[in-house]
Amino acid sequence: MNGKPALDWVVERQCLKTDKDSGIVSDANDWAVETMKNPRYPLELVQRVARVSLETDKIVKTLDQLYEPDR
Repeated sequence: MNGKPALDWVVERQCLKTDKDSGIVSDANDWAVETMKNPRYPLELVQRVARVSLETDKIVKTLDQLYEPDR
């Protein structure tokens, strides 16, 4: 994601932020409860992203072996 690991990108967006102009507070925990009806959503999102990252790494390593069979 724009040169960042996916997990860094997700964690950055989960941080509590206050818009300077409007004063509106963006809180991932509040959003999870109000919108998703799941207070564990931020944690589950991090877990899913970590899992996808690990599975992607496995796939990439498998592809490397296909092109470099001497490894």
